[in-house]
Parts: sequence; structure tokens; C-alpha cells
Amino acid sequence: MNDVTTPEVQALLERSNRLGSDPRYTNYAGGNTSAKGVAVDPVTGADVELLWVKGSGGDLGTLTSNGLAVLRLDRMRALVDVYPGVAQEDEMVAAFDYCLHGKGGAAPSIDTAMHGLVDTAHVDHLHPDAGIALATAAEGEALTKECFGDRVVWVPWRRPGFQLGLDIAAIKRANPQAIGCILGGHGITAWGETSEECEARSLEIIQTAERFISTRGTADPFGPVVAGLEPLPEAERRRRAAELAPLIRGLASTDKPMVGHFTDSEAVLDFLAREKLQPLAALGTSCPDHFLRTKVRPLVLDLPPSAPLAETVARLEQLHAAYRADYAAYYSRHATADSPPMRGADPAIVLVPGVGMFSFGQDKQTARVAGEFYVNAINVMRGAEAISTYAPIAESEKFRIEYWALEEAKLQRKPAPKALAGRVALVTGGGSGIGKAIAARLAAEGACVVVADMNADTAAATAAELGSTDVAVPVTVDVTDEAQVSAAFADAALAFGGVDLIVNNAGLSISKPLLETTARDWDLQHDVMARGSFLVSREAARVMTAQRMGGDIVYIASKNGVFAGPNNVAYGAAKADQAHQVRLLAAELGEHGIRVNGVNPDGVVQGSGIFAGGWGAQRAAVYGVPEEELGAFYAKRTLLKREVLPENVANAVFALTGGELSHTTGLHIPVDAGVAAAFLR
Repeated sequence: MNDVTTPEVQALLERSNRLGSDPRYTNYAGGNTSAKGVAVDPVTGADVELLWVKGSGGDLGTLTSNGLAVLRLDRMRALVDVYPGVAQEDEMVAAFDYCLHGKGGAAPSIDTAMHGLVDTAHVDHLHPDAGIALATAAEGEALTKECFGDRVVWVPWRRPGFQLGLDIAAIKRANPQAIGCILGGHGITAWGETSEECEARSLEIIQTAERFISTRGTADPFGPVVAGLEPLPEAERRRRAAELAPLIRGLASTDKPMVGHFTDSEAVLDFLAREKLQPLAALGTSCPDHFLRTKVRPLVLDLPPSAPLAETVARLEQLHAAYRADYAAYYSRHATADSPPMRGADPAIVLVPGVGMFSFGQDKQTARVAGEFYVNAINVMRGAEAISTYAPIAESEKFRIEYWALEEAKLQRKPAPKALAGRVALVTGGGSGIGKAIAARLAAEGACVVVADMNADTAAATAAELGSTDVAVPVTVDVTDEAQVSAAFADAALAFGGVDLIVNNAGLSISKPLLETTARDWDLQHDVMARGSFLVSREAARVMTAQRMGGDIVYIASKNGVFAGPNNVAYGAAKADQAHQVRLLAAELGEHGIRVNGVNPDGVVQGSGIFAGGWGAQRAAVYGVPEEELGAFYAKRTLLKREVLPENVANAVFALTGGELSHTTGLHIPVDAGVAAAFLR
């Protein structure tokens, strides 16, 4: 019964999307909204009161009817009579399942009781920065009274759950004049008899709190700027960020591979330059949604941005070791016999004064959202310090939520990660043909992909086809140019934290007899394929060794690197050069856990930029067949009599990098449908 045509549901979704689209009102996947209404029970034909509420794990900004949990209100409220008390309140979440109405819909969240028990038709629970600033101020209760009078009521901190729902319901009954409440250490809740009234009251609470902080607050709540911690100039700042990103990503991936995100917004840089940076960062975040994403506190570098790179790297390594020890101690202080195992001791947020913030997660979206949440936390700390002193919930309470059995169950419900989840791939020549097919396959298997191509338009188009910038980004690069190659890897580091899967695919071909092959023909093909692969692999090795996460380098070589075909000296020699680079680099980089392998395609005509650029016509002339029949010609001369497609090459790349061949390096895989003359010996 979560039909989008139901007026209550339509109004709820529209309100939710508006509130969820503004980060000032709530954070990604944070908060929840609800509506109550009457529908016809399809079994009895009688009217039944229902509660539609955002389900577990959903996002308000993108909420659809499928993201709503739908419960019978009479059954949900009947749970009050069987509530066993705070000590066993987690059991009530399972009981919500017995209140569901109809088939489908989302799983009810822990906040369902808040929405169902409050006696009003519409309820919003949000995490606005200004609201949480009041909620985390040391004098939060008194300040709430000063800000709102009796129009908004203070609710002391309580972990989300059934009892909190009972508390808010009781407070509403005792304060009929109130439009909502400030939840200590947490956020806000508002209510109304219509969707419009509820939304207006949510906005009133948020905007009133914003004005209160702005007019009553101090000018520099984070204290003065510390000399030497000012932001570096933008170009220098981003250069330093690109240098540090792979190292920091490697540290943050000690327990499991992470993808990175970099933020150097004004709000972040200002916080990092201020006197109170260290003590406030050490207090950690407060709102449950915040520290579940960011961990209880960040790692903060205690050196100025002017420090030499080597000194900065050494200090980050020391601080990381100390962070892991501190996190393990935090777990030991609060864990009980039934606590879930420690999930990992690496930081999710790393703050580097003068440079910016590095955030990490199992994928790019998670990493980006973690950074967004910490920006929310900075705004909260600024607001709380402006009007009082920032006083987040106790560390023991944070642990109770971070290692909550219900939170663990939510994590266990997530689908298993794909084979390349947490990995960052860079594909040269990725805008078309074989490169495009490889980029698509790697993205489909969970990798973040940097589509590198000399043609900016095709790189951008391919990246856009693969998805949002959380999945793929384009870079324009001429692989023969050292500076451009370095810049491409810097862009990859800023986008995803580094790289750990490289595909040397960029290439071209000119088919001529020896006596017609010019020095320019020779140099061009060797520059792009032999020199270009060398430059890309060298830069990849620098990044991968800094990350200390191992990695993969794959060369798209050719059957022609093994087989001596006619009128093909420059191309064949360049491909043979690439083929031997595979062997040389496999031998050299193995000690760093970097595997180097190759793929030898042949006759990939469909979708090929090389063949479309004249190579097809040249090879067709050599073999005396029409160009449009070249693919079929190549297929007929193979043992399998099958045409080789770009996707077949992409499959081989995945086979080499997807985890099943973890002990293989220095290998060349033929993808030629069987050319006996090119068998490896």
C-alpha cells in the first residue's frame, strides 16, 4: 500500500525530496520523514490507518515509494503494551516486521517508533547543522529555551530507539504549543497535521537556529589562525594533495582496501588553520549519522604545510600507528562479550592543515559522503563554539551506536562487494574501442575508473556512460608526454586517492612495407606504444609503491608482437617492445606486490579506433579483401573461426585482475581466437 498515487504518499515524497536535497537540512541517507493516513484494507475492504515512513538505509533526497516502510498504525502502537523496557528495546525492531502492511517496501528503521508514537499526521526527523549545533552545545537546554521559547522543547540525549519515541510522544502531549524538539547530541524533530505544516515547522526550527547562532555567536569560534597553517596557494595545495593521497590511502587501507576523496573547501581549510583544530577534532563528532561515517575522530597531521614532503610522510606514518593503537584501546574500553568484532582501526578522515581533508570508504560514494559528513561536523562545531562550548555525546555512547547489534545487522544485509570493489583503474586509450570496453568491464566489476585518452571528448563521453563521477572520471593525456602522464596520475589521486590497476591500451598503427616506412612512422608508433607504456608504467609504479597495496599493470600488446606479419615492421616492433616490458617489469616490481601481465589480441575490428583510422583499409589491402569483410577474414583464419570483439579483450583483462589469478605475473594471454603461428613458446 505504498502506492505513489496515494495523496499522503505523494506529499510525503515531495517533502522528503525537498528537505533531503539541501545539505543544510539533513545529510545523505540521514534523517527520516513520515505520514499517517487511511487506506482500504484489500482483505477486509475496511479502512485501516497506516504509517508510511522512510525505511532503513534510504536517502531523503532521492526517496521513492519503494523506499518507504508501510505499517499498520494500530499494530505498531500496540507494541507499547509489550515494550520490555530500555534494556531490551532492540527487540522492538524485529517486532516492527509484524506490523507491516502489504508486500514489498523497505525495512523499518530504528526511528520508526518516533514517527508512529507521536500523535500527529506528519513527522520530520532531520540532522541540520544549526540544529545539531544547539544539540551539542554545553548549555544546549538553556540555549534552546532562549532561542525558541516554549515553541521547541529540549529532549536529553537518548540513543535512537523505542524509548526515544515514547519520550518524544510524551513531550508533545505535555507541550501542546510545541512544533518540535531539539534532540540532545543528535538533531531535530518537527510535526504537523499536514505535510505543508510539518515541512514549514522543520524549516522554521532550522532557520531560527541559524539566525540565533549568527546573531548571538562569536566572530571566530575556532580561535585565531595559527601562523604557518594558512592554506597553500591552490596550485601548490593540489600538487601536495596529489603527492600525499596515495600514501594516505595506503595507510587508510591497512585493514582493507579503501577508495579516497579529497576536499579543500573553504570551510575545511579554515578549520584546519585555526587554533582549536586539535582539541575539537579530538572530541570527535556527535550526531550518530556523523560518526558512523567518519569514525569517532579523525587523524590530524600536526605539521605545517611548509614541512618537507619526507618529514610529512614520516609523521603521517607515526600518527597512523598511534591512531590504530588508540582505536584498538577505544574498542577494548567499551566492548562487551556480545559486541561485534572490531571492524578496522584505520581512520576514515585524515586532516592535513594547509592542504585539505582526505576521506575514505569502501567505494567512492562512501568516501565522498564521509567527507561531506565531516564538513557537517565542522559546521556543527563552529555553531556550538560560537554560542557555547562544543560538548558531543560521551565516547561510551558513541561506541554503543558504532558497535550496535542493529547497526551490525544492517551492515550484514549489504550485498557482497564486487570483485574489483575498492580498486582504482586507469585505462589509457579508454575513450573508444578496446579501451572503452575494458573501462566498462572494470566499472561493472566495481572498480573506479579513470578514462585516459588523448581525445578529451571521447574520454568524457565514455566516463559519462559509465556513471557518475563516483564511478568514472575522464582525463586528457598524450601518453608520450611525461608531464601529461604525471598530471593524469595526479588527477587520479585527487579523484580516487591513487591507482592500483593500470591498463596500457593506447595505441595506433601504420601498415607499410619496410622500404615505405618512414622514420616518422617508426618514431610515432614507438613513442605511443613503447615509450607511452613505459611512462605510464613508471608513474604507476611510483604511486603503487607509495600506497603499499600492490597492484596490477596490464599491457594490451598484440599477436603481432609474436607473429611476423607482412608490411608491419614499426607496429610489430613496438608491440614486441611492450611484450618484453611485461617480462622486465614483472621481474622488477614483484617485490612490491605489483603484478604485470599482457594480453595479445588480434583482428579486433569492430569498434576499433585503430582500424577506423586507416589501419583497417591498409590491412584489407594487404590481404586483398574488402575492408568491411576484414573482421570475417580474420575470423576464418583462426582455429576457432570466431571474430574477436573488444569485449573479449576486456574479459581477459578482468581475468588477470579480478582476483582468481592472484599468483600470476609475467604472463601474456592470447585473445586471437587461435592463431597457431602466434602461440607462445
